[in-house]
Amino acid sequence: MWIVRLALRQPHTIVVLVILIFLLGGLAIVRTPIDIFPNIDIPVVSIIWNFNGLPPQEMADRIISVTERNLTTVVDNIAHVESQSLYGIAVVKVFFQPGVSIDRAIAQITASSQTQLRQLPQGTTPPLVITYSASTVPILQLGLSGQGLSEQALNDYGLNFIRTQLVTVPGTAVPYPYGGKQREVQVDLNTAALQSKGLSPLDVVNAITAQNLILPTGTSKIGMKEYDVDIPNAAPETIAQLNRIPIKTIGTTTIYISDVAWVRDGFPPPNQHRARERSACFSLDRAKKRHYLDTEHHRWNQGSAAADQNDRTAAAGY
Repeated sequence: MWIVRLALRQPHTIVVLVILIFLLGGLAIVRTPIDIFPNIDIPVVSIIWNFNGLPPQEMADRIISVTERNLTTVVDNIAHVESQSLYGIAVVKVFFQPGVSIDRAIAQITASSQTQLRQLPQGTTPPLVITYSASTVPILQLGLSGQGLSEQALNDYGLNFIRTQLVTVPGTAVPYPYGGKQREVQVDLNTAALQSKGLSPLDVVNAITAQNLILPTGTSKIGMKEYDVDIPNAAPETIAQLNRIPIKTIGTTTIYISDVAWVRDGFPPPNQHRARERSACFSLDRAKKRHYLDTEHHRWNQGSAAADQNDRTAAAGY
């Protein structure tokens, strides 16, 4: 009741307050930033280790346990650590205290991972260190399909040509694509031919390793001129040259790769598949990385990009 009595005694003051609230409210509405994908700052860093063929228990015992011990020693301001072991993959998520500098955290984790490699099984490659945020949500999905193109060609085209143009848009991230088949040079062994010639699969591996060399050369100065020296056949450049690699010489007979195996442009067994209108396709996700994404000022020029992609496709031979 006291509010009513105050309004009756001071009507002019109440009117001024109502007008002031109306003006300030309208100004606050105009100045309030609007974002359908707001930035949620949760300091999390993911460490992804890869070791093909290692079972989950071995990944946990030989890689994850060592990683977690090193993190608690070298990296500061850790809230807690979560880890997951898969077949050939180990994922370690490091959650930090609020307000931590994520750049410093990444630098500490990267330095720790590099020094940790000598403690891990031989052949372990450096991990992939990436930042994770709850605001990193997909905002666009691009599907790629085409008549006359194999799944390997779609994968190569989207990964090497289209993805490199999408990542230039400020404020977005393009995760690793899904679907398709990754191109891979494969050697199909003929076990009967190997046995008849007294060879083993290891002999084929050693022959390819010995011939796949990257040799530095240099220059040769003859007289007043200096020439570039190039060593031919230091490393095979085509699949046909891989088939001509010698394995073993018995007397005057040389056994080549093509005699006991066949090298081809293939793909590893796929573990995922995506389809569009009952045909295989290749998809790319675009996610909001951080801060506000102004789609009007950072719009991808589809016309010039499509023309450039056609030129690159023709150059790639697709």
